[in-house]
Amino acid sequence: MKLRTKYIAFVAILHIAALAMSWVIFNQNRIFFIIAEAVIIISVIISWNLYRELLRPLRSMMQGIEAIRDQDFNVKFVHTGKYEVDRLIGVYNDMIDHLRTERTKQEEQHFFLEKLVHTSPSGIIILDHDNCIQQINPKAADMLQIDVRLLMRQPVSSLPEVFAKTIGELKSGESKTIKIKGATTCKINCSQFIDRGFARNFVVIEELTAELLAAEKNVYGKVIRMMAHEVNNTIGPVNSIINTALNTPILWQANDLNMLKDAMRIAADRNQNLNVFMRNFADLVKLPPPNKKQIDLCLTAQNVVQLMQLPAEEKKVAISTDLPRQKMMVMADEQQLEQVLINVIKNAIEATENNGKVHITIDAQKRLLTITDDGKGISAEQSAHLFTPFYTTKSDGQGIGLTLVREILTNHGFDFSLRTIVPNETVFKIDMTKKKR
Repeated sequence: MKLRTKYIAFVAILHIAALAMSWVIFNQNRIFFIIAEAVIIISVIISWNLYRELLRPLRSMMQGIEAIRDQDFNVKFVHTGKYEVDRLIGVYNDMIDHLRTERTKQEEQHFFLEKLVHTSPSGIIILDHDNCIQQINPKAADMLQIDVRLLMRQPVSSLPEVFAKTIGELKSGESKTIKIKGATTCKINCSQFIDRGFARNFVVIEELTAELLAAEKNVYGKVIRMMAHEVNNTIGPVNSIINTALNTPILWQANDLNMLKDAMRIAADRNQNLNVFMRNFADLVKLPPPNKKQIDLCLTAQNVVQLMQLPAEEKKVAISTDLPRQKMMVMADEQQLEQVLINVIKNAIEATENNGKVHITIDAQKRLLTITDDGKGISAEQSAHLFTPFYTTKSDGQGIGLTLVREILTNHGFDFSLRTIVPNETVFKIDMTKKKR
């Protein structure tokens, strides 16, 4: 029963009882009856006024409660002149001011966090209470390379395989470094925050490629410079002594020294090969900044294909192209870009068996160059080491070919990837539009 109903019932019962008592008095003393009736009338008037004074603030409070329920913190009440009611109104108005201030602060903080998440250089994936994807910022969408609208409200398993597997294995507070597209290194961090009293997970994906490349290059650069210095300081004098001895006829007058003479020639040749070997490593460290100019990518690709036709024919590998008829101009160092294409096509030829195929495609609209081969492909173990200095699967390899490719393309700002899509289909892509950050 409402308080208003209780009050009316109480007042009505009280006055009915008073009327009954006054009727008894009427039979005994009419003067007292008149006085009693006057008292009852005054009591009714006072009760009605009290009812109005009590009901009005109660109605106001109900309106205030409805406003709070609707999260409308702009409703305030004016003072009535009644002490108790004004105190209640004062407390309510102070509470509304505080709630409005807090909501404004929360909205400002929420807007700031939204901006921070949206512009973050790290990829951020926010999950809901059911561990389904609620929000993905632009950097994460760029890393995932998938339409994020298809992922909204979907479980984590809907992410690309390498991300889904890693995030599924991580617990809150843990992190793991993975390699994607064969060239990009990312660190995935899993953490939690409290939302309405319940824990929610979020994932931060940091791209470490630039930092790792800089640190890696600094390390192997020092090693190569030290090795080159020691080798050159040793080979130079040794070869000088050997050549001087070989060019001194008096030393070789005895016929039984021919074997020694041949051995010294072989030693000199091996020293020269070692010199060339070290020079290749030194070229990697001393790679100059690209001298960028407007070049026709189609013409550059055609020139490289013609250059690689002979080694392809020796392995019975067919090289085909799908190039646009019109020119595709890009800002690049032509010599360095040719070196990239030579290395990649050479690797593709070596990876294929007899009667294999290598196909070069240029998409002018997407500004994308693709080199595809039908070789044995890249295993998961090999993929984890791609573009790592000195790593090679060839018995006579030096492990600097793909490292040089990585250095050149990174210096140009071109995005690139190397992976086996399906068995017997390995694809190297160079994107001339997307810039590495």
